[in-house]
Amino acid sequence: MNLHLDYPYSIDRLGRSARTTDEDHVRDLVEQVLFTVPGERLNRPDFGTGVMQLVFASPNDELMGAIGYSVQAALQQWLADVVTLDGVDVSVEEGLLRVAVAYTPLPHAAVPAAVTGALAGGAEAGAGAGPQGLGSASRVVVVERRTGP
Repeated sequence: MNLHLDYPYSIDRLGRSARTTDEDHVRDLVEQVLFTVPGERLNRPDFGTGVMQLVFASPNDELMGAIGYSVQAALQQWLADVVTLDGVDVSVEEGLLRVAVAYTPLPHAAVPAAVTGALAGGAEAGAGAGPQGLGSASRVVVVERRTGP
């Protein structure tokens, strides 16, 4: 088991840089791809999903499809060597945009230096059991944001 710097960066109780496990590190990588807006990284302008820009858009089937496609494409582009994407579920419930990403970390996946260097930034996310149909053996990252003004 390797130890990685935790993300977001923090100091542990001993005053050192906080560390995290392989599994948590992969989750951190997925969250960074989800929460980065394309154009936010100067040297990687195509990195990210743009999901946070779509929060205030009026929810409809086309938007839900666009969000799902954007998330799937970004994760496959940037983390194909790290995770297998099991599913993306996008829904709106009572003004709450919910994006659930189910993934399986690849065994002994080496995180490429180019990906590690590109990943920084992020926001809040929660973990959950995940929507039905996304696989019980998968890890799930759930993003929830209120929609509308």
